[in-house]
Amino acid sequence: MTVREFHYYEPAKGHGLSHNPLNALVAPRPIGWISSRDAQGRVNLAPYSFFNAFNYDPPIIGFSSIAWKDSVQNASETGEFTWNLVTRELGDQMNQTSAPLPHGEDEFPFAGLTAVAGRMVNVPRVGESRAAMECKVIDIVQFRNTAGEKVGGWLVLGEVVGVYIDMALLKDGVYQTAEAYPIMRSGGLNDYVQVSPENVFQIARLAGASSPSSHGKG
Repeated sequence: MTVREFHYYEPAKGHGLSHNPLNALVAPRPIGWISSRDAQGRVNLAPYSFFNAFNYDPPIIGFSSIAWKDSVQNASETGEFTWNLVTRELGDQMNQTSAPLPHGEDEFPFAGLTAVAGRMVNVPRVGESRAAMECKVIDIVQFRNTAGEKVGGWLVLGEVVGVYIDMALLKDGVYQTAEAYPIMRSGGLNDYVQVSPENVFQIARLAGASSPSSHGKG
């Protein structure tokens, strides 16, 4: 084992660095580009850097917000949201949708994006995105600390009820992740990384480590 010197800290006492390393350590992270609609029918589109998939069957994805923002409010009002894939070609427009627009103002036209009506939810997807998932909210959880006190963070979980995939990204029935050139959040304020075919490698799965039957319906 290589002997290394480690910086150690306990978050409750501060990290002692010039920048909080948490989001740099848990990186790269997929982007939750979330479209939603409020009870008055107004559309919202915003990116979240805390996003992931949590279950195969039923398929469950979720995004987290460090404040009760429009996406969380809309999801709580209507019980629906849609995730949109962010690729390198959409990076700048995704960034535009993080602008602090007045409440109720639609980010789709502001960022020059096309709103395409959903099939299973009354929420539009980003027409320029090469993949999207329509979701029905199953839970909204406010985080607590170890003392049991509620903190200013919420996790919105949704069951995926509809999926869109650009046919050009399917090869022999397998979605080609890297061919879409998705981008992900890295550690710094303005840092992103891009997934591309030349960066893909394989590690053989151990026999018996996973069963295809656990991956959901085919």
